[in-house]
Amino acid sequence: MIRSAPRNVALALMTAAALSACATGGTYVQSDQYGNPTEQQSRTGRNALIGTAIGVAAGLLTGDSATERRQHAMVGAGIGALAGAGVGAYQNKQERELRERTANTGIDVQRQGDNIVLNLPDGVTFDFGKSALKPQFYGALNGVAKTLGEYNQTMIEVVGHTDSIGSDAVNNKLSKERADSVAQYLIGQGVQSVRIETLGAGKAYPIADNSTDAGRAKNRRVEIRVIPLQQ
Repeated sequence: MIRSAPRNVALALMTAAALSACATGGTYVQSDQYGNPTEQQSRTGRNALIGTAIGVAAGLLTGDSATERRQHAMVGAGIGALAGAGVGAYQNKQERELRERTANTGIDVQRQGDNIVLNLPDGVTFDFGKSALKPQFYGALNGVAKTLGEYNQTMIEVVGHTDSIGSDAVNNKLSKERADSVAQYLIGQGVQSVRIETLGAGKAYPIADNSTDAGRAKNRRVEIRVIPLQQ
């Protein structure tokens, strides 16, 4: 469960985890205690979040200092950074390949500035209430992993989301487990673990109206956010 804690405490914990990961050269996988989406939602309001949630949950992971530390860790692992106009061109090529390799799989690819966001609906990735990936979805994720492996000058954030049905405890746990399942599958296909962070956002960041079946279906998702490593 994502614990409710003051924002400064959450940021302090995030800082400690990032520094630890950089020092050890190991994987930095953000655990539940480092994010506090429920508090953020109460401050911002549900209406402001609907339709703008893509990138908001990921924004919990990409504050300037945290991003900088991840960049340092990746450079330390031998992953080069991009510069200037090369960033957009690099992401243009990666976006094109992701669209080609995920065509007709149910994965939605969106571009947000220099970032690429992949939306994985739970209907094609997981059985109801489960966190194990459906075997029939392996092929689609293989295409994603292949592209992410080829374009390794990027940071990857994997964020799980649920609809509003059920308790925070259940939804936060399930969303984190689903994000972890996707991340571990990508790592198993050769994507470098130092590039990946995961977060379970639960029901805090809807992109549609939770009062309808169609809206709740859209809210049950895992997002993969691909962020260029820049100098």
